[in-house]
Amino acid sequence: MPTEVVMPQMGESIFEGTITKWLKKPGDKVQRDEPLFEISTDKVDAEIPAPASGVLQEIKVSEGNTVQVNTVVGVIGEGNGATAAASAPSKAAAPPPAPAAPAKKEVSAPPSPSVPAAAAGEEEESDVRSSPLVRKLAREHNVDLTKVTGTGTGGRVTKQDVLDFVARGVPQVSRVSKPGIETPPPAPARAAAPAPAAIPGDLVPMSQMRKIIAQRMVESRRTSAHVHAMFEVDLTRIVNLRNKLKAGFEQRNGARLTFMPFFVRAAIIAIQQFPIVNASVEGDAIRYHKHVNAGIAVALDWGLIVPVLKNADELNFLGLQRGITDLGERARTKKLMPTDVDGATFTITNPGQFGAVFGLPIINQPNVAIMGVGGITKQPLVVTDKEGNDSIAIRSVVHLTLGYDHRIIDGAVADQFMAVVKKTLEGWSEDVG
Repeated sequence: MPTEVVMPQMGESIFEGTITKWLKKPGDKVQRDEPLFEISTDKVDAEIPAPASGVLQEIKVSEGNTVQVNTVVGVIGEGNGATAAASAPSKAAAPPPAPAAPAKKEVSAPPSPSVPAAAAGEEEESDVRSSPLVRKLAREHNVDLTKVTGTGTGGRVTKQDVLDFVARGVPQVSRVSKPGIETPPPAPARAAAPAPAAIPGDLVPMSQMRKIIAQRMVESRRTSAHVHAMFEVDLTRIVNLRNKLKAGFEQRNGARLTFMPFFVRAAIIAIQQFPIVNASVEGDAIRYHKHVNAGIAVALDWGLIVPVLKNADELNFLGLQRGITDLGERARTKKLMPTDVDGATFTITNPGQFGAVFGLPIINQPNVAIMGVGGITKQPLVVTDKEGNDSIAIRSVVHLTLGYDHRIIDGAVADQFMAVVKKTLEGWSEDVG
C-alpha cells in the first residue's frame, strides 16, 4: 500500500513550507525516519524524515516550490528500488525536477546508519511509546529504548529521556540486526553542505532563510531605537578555570565545557537585578517576562538562526551547557522545530568566534536587548592588588557589547546591567559541575 509523503505541520503558526532539497530520488530505497527532504519555513530550516520504509516512487513537488501544509509532495511504495524509473509528477502538481546530472548523487543523503528496518531492535522499539524523532535520536546514540524510562504522558519516552539516559553514562546496548551481527555505531551527524560559491557577476536569488533574515533585520531597525554600550572584561579567572576543568567536565558530563554558559549565567544574574532588559514592548505598555528565555545565535553555512533555551534562569551551569550544546547541534543538522526558535526574551550572539574584537548586533525582536561577545585575546592590562598597588600583567580580555532599545532602556540602566555582568565574570565563584 503506497504511503503519501506530505508537507508537515511544523507549528500552529506555520501554514506553508518550501522544499529546498530532496535527499532521495525516485527509485531510491528509504527507511522510516531516514531524512527524506529538506524544507524551509518562516521559522526554521529542517530535515523531514520518511514516514515509512520502502521505495520513493514519485516526487510530486520539486525543489524550490512552496506548498501548503498537508500537501502531498511524494509517494513511498513497496519494492527493492534502484531499478524504478522516475515517475512523472501529476499535471496538477508542481513542475518536475530537472534531470539529475551525474554529480547529483554526491549531494544525496548517505544511507542511514539505522538500517535494516526489520532488525530485532526495531521490533522491540515498536512496542515503546515514542515519536519518530525520539526513535531516530535513540539510534544515533545507539540506545535501546526498551531500557529507557519514559517520563511523558502514559510512560511515553521523550527526547529529553533519551538525552538524560546518554548523559548519565548508562551502558548503551548494541542492537542486533541479524543473529550474531551487531549494528555498527552510528556515523557522525551529516553536516549540511555549504551553499555553492557565487561567481562574480552572477545574479543569485536569495534563499528563503536569507529573505527572512533581511526582512527581520530591517524591521528591527525600524522598530527599536538602537544604542550600544561596550565593556571590557578581564576573563582570566574563567579562562584559567576552564583550562583546569574542561577535561574532567567532559568526562563526567559527556559535554564540552565552553565559554557560552558563563556569559549566559552572568546575563541572567544581571537580568534579575534589571528585569527591564528582559522585557518587551506591547503597544504603549511594557511586558516584564517571568523567565529568561535565552536566544543563542548560531551561525550556519546558509544563514543565521536563534534557537531559544527556555527558562534558562531555572537551570544550573551544567543544564545551561547541555541546553546550549543541544540547540547548537540541532541547528547545524536542521533538527530544530518551530518551538525551538520561538519565545526568546533576551539574546546573546558571539561574533568573536570568527575573530571580531566586538560587534554591534541588531536587536532580535521582540526583545529589547542583545549582548554581543567579542573574541577572547591576551592583552597587557593594569592590575591593582588588594593593597592598591598597580602593575602590568598579561590578561585574557573580552569585549562585551549590549545593544538595547532606548525607547524603554536608559543608558544608565544599560551600563549598570553590564557592570553586573562584568563583575560576575571577573569574580566568578559558581560551581561549574
